[in-house]
Amino acid sequence: MSKTATVEPAIVTSVVPTTKHDTNVGALVMAADYRGLGVVRSLGRRGIPVWVLKQGGHLVAATSRYVRRNVPWPAAEDGTEIALLLDLAKRHRLKNWLLFPTDDHAVGLISRNYDLLASQYRISVPAWGQLQYLCDKRLLHQTAHELGIPQPWTVWPSTQEELRDIDCPFPVILKPATRFKRNSLAVPKAWRAVDRASLLAQYDEAAALVGSGNLMVQEVIPGVGEGQISYAAICSNGSPLASIVARERRQYPRDFGQFSTFVESVDEPKVIQSAVRLLTSLRFTGLVEIEFKQDPRNGEFKLLDVNPRVWGWHTLSRRAGVDFPYLLWQLLHSQDFPVVHGRCGVRWMHTTADVRVAIQEILKGRLSLWSYLRSLRPPRESAIFAWDDPAPGLLDLPLFACTLGKRLFSRKPNGAVT
Repeated sequence: MSKTATVEPAIVTSVVPTTKHDTNVGALVMAADYRGLGVVRSLGRRGIPVWVLKQGGHLVAATSRYVRRNVPWPAAEDGTEIALLLDLAKRHRLKNWLLFPTDDHAVGLISRNYDLLASQYRISVPAWGQLQYLCDKRLLHQTAHELGIPQPWTVWPSTQEELRDIDCPFPVILKPATRFKRNSLAVPKAWRAVDRASLLAQYDEAAALVGSGNLMVQEVIPGVGEGQISYAAICSNGSPLASIVARERRQYPRDFGQFSTFVESVDEPKVIQSAVRLLTSLRFTGLVEIEFKQDPRNGEFKLLDVNPRVWGWHTLSRRAGVDFPYLLWQLLHSQDFPVVHGRCGVRWMHTTADVRVAIQEILKGRLSLWSYLRSLRPPRESAIFAWDDPAPGLLDLPLFACTLGKRLFSRKPNGAVT
C-alpha cells in the first residue's frame, strides 16, 4: 500500500453543466428514501431518465416528478436480487444505465457481483477487491493505522472468553465490522455498554446475529454529535475532483445518531489531510463520505466510518456548489468538469426530524430558541422539500410520524443504540 502526497483541491463556487445527454440512457436508483430522492432530483432536473426501486417503507422519492418509473422491489436474498436486476435490465433495455446504490446492503451487493452486473449496467462503486478496504472496518482500521490516521481504541474479540480479559475503556460500543446483511443489529448503529457485565450480556446475542468474527468493540469518544465532521468527495484514482467538509450540528438520537438532522459546511484542513491521505493510498475511484469525530481530550480528529455511496446530507453539497450525483454521472461517462471544493456556511436540515430534536434540546437547556431560529437562515437546503418538486415534502410528515411511532414502540433492549 503506497502513500502519496496530499493535494487539496482548489475552491470554486459552482459547476455549470453544459453537456447534452442521451435520453435513452438513465439511472436506476436502488431505494426511494430521502438519499435516493436527492439523486433523483440531481439527475432528473438535467433530463436524465431515472427509475427507482421501491422497497420497504421508503416512499418519498417514489412521489418525485422526476421519477420516470417506480419498480416494486421485494425483500430477497443476494442471489435472487442479482437475477432480478439482470432480468430488469434485459426486459426493459436498460443497457449501460447507471446503477446507483443508497445503502450499505446495495453497495455490498453491487461490489461483490461487479463483473456480472457490469455486463448490463454502468457501475458506480468499485469492485470488492478495492472497496473492501473501506467497507470492512477491520481492513479500514489496519489501513488507517499504517497511514498514521488517528482512530478510537478498538479490539476484535473472537470469543466471549477473550473479551473477558480485555481491558476496556468504558463506555464502549459493540458493532459489526461489516454491515451488508439486513438483521436487527444492522438497524441500530451500535450497542452501548457502560461496564463489562452489560458488554458480555450483549456479546452472545450480537455474535449469533452477525458472527463472532464480524464483531468489534470500540471506545466511545466523549462529546455529542456536534463533534462529528465529514469529508465527502468524488475521486478518480485517489485524486479528489470534487469535495466538501461538513459538521453535524444536530442528530437523532442525540448521542448516537441514526441520521443527521442539521448539518453545516465548514473548513477543517486536518480532516481534509487525513481523508485525502486515505483515499490516495487506496487509489479510490467513486463517491465517498469519510466520518471523523474530534476527541475533546486531545483535539484529534479520529476516523469513525466510511460510506462509499450517497449519505444523508449529500444534497447540502448542491447548494454549496458540488452536486455530487450529477458529478458522479459525469465522471462515469468520461465527461470533464472543473476541480471544485464546496463553500462554507451552507446549511442542510431534515426539517421534520430536526424540529423534534430542537424541541428536546431547548427544553433541556442545551439549545436556545434564538440559536435554533438562526439556524433557519439561508443558505439552507431541505432534505425533502423542494419548490419544483413539492410532493415528497407533503408526504414526509405523515411518513416520519409513522416511522417515529414504530421506533418508540420497538426500542431495543440491553443498550441497543438506534
